Amino acid sequence: MVSRIWGAAIGVFLLTAAPSFAADANHGKELFTACAACHTERPDSLGPSLKGVMGRKAGTLEDFRYSPAMKRAGLTWDQQALHDYLTNPQGKVKGNRMPFSGFANAADADDVIAYLVTYK
Repeated sequence: MVSRIWGAAIGVFLLTAAPSFAADANHGKELFTACAACHTERPDSLGPSLKGVMGRKAGTLEDFRYSPAMKRAGLTWDQQALHDYLTNPQGKVKGNRMPFSGFANAADADDVIAYLVTYK
């Protein structure tokens, strides 16, 4: 009986004390090479610049011509919005022009987001 109680206590401790796994910005940087064909930190990119994307309202950079869908999206790019968009771009913003179907692996999207946070 005592061993079961201790076992349960240790299990609860491990579940509450174990660190959560963080996204891997280095892996995100590797994955981002596919995105870099269109997205860079410069304003003359084929796609909108992603410099400072975290916290930015979607469709608002003055130097880029966004789709009407993106302008109407009403999104602010935070981690959740980016995750949803990078895993299913058309599902998050139907009618956007980005020719990317999304990351099939949600962890890859999180890794790219971790990299984008460093893209200031």
